[in-house]
Amino acid sequence: MNEFRQIFLDGLWRNNPGLTQMLGICPLLAVSNTLINGLSLGIATSLVLIATSALVSLTRRWLFFELRLPMFVLIIASLVTVVELLFQAFFYELYLGLGIFVPLIVTNCLILGRAEVFASHRAWLPSAADGLAQGAGFTLVLVVLGGLREIIGRGSLLHGADMLFGRGAAALEITILPGNNGLLMVLLPPGAFLSLALLVALKNHLTGLQTARQTSKALLHADAEAAG
Repeated sequence: MNEFRQIFLDGLWRNNPGLTQMLGICPLLAVSNTLINGLSLGIATSLVLIATSALVSLTRRWLFFELRLPMFVLIIASLVTVVELLFQAFFYELYLGLGIFVPLIVTNCLILGRAEVFASHRAWLPSAADGLAQGAGFTLVLVVLGGLREIIGRGSLLHGADMLFGRGAAALEITILPGNNGLLMVLLPPGAFLSLALLVALKNHLTGLQTARQTSKALLHADAEAAG
């Protein structure tokens, strides 16, 4: 249980792919103009990441070392094709909205990186857990970034929820700024870079505070032991 706890702490916070590893930045910035778009791409990426990690782990003993990277890419491409077809079949409007970034999951270096660094050396269950944790961390950044940009840029939240959750979910959209008086720049590429930079800065600040707190506790404990 300790191992899985460390895996999820790494994926969600300490080694978050979007805020620490800075992997998958292209789709993260391009698609995160609404919360629903970010959530949808995050789910698609997570499904591919979990399945890839598990399959790479299960087949690692039969893969030639020299051919491992092409085989990893073949596995990823096959799974992305399955996810793309599922999106076309069940979430067609959303698929059109996400555009080229669904098939481009193949090129997401996060998936190939986790396959090479983690899944190719570990058992399938920890590998699948790592895929889930890394995917959840990536999705979390997409959702937070998309939500912030949508609120500031469009003046709304959960726009397009019906494309993911069905027609009845259209009522979930919340108008925060009446008249759609948002700041357009936030929805454009410069706004994406600035928003991500602010999230990275906030994460680094919180990590610094946590480190300082732990250091202070360790020093106090050492002084107490020395005094005793």
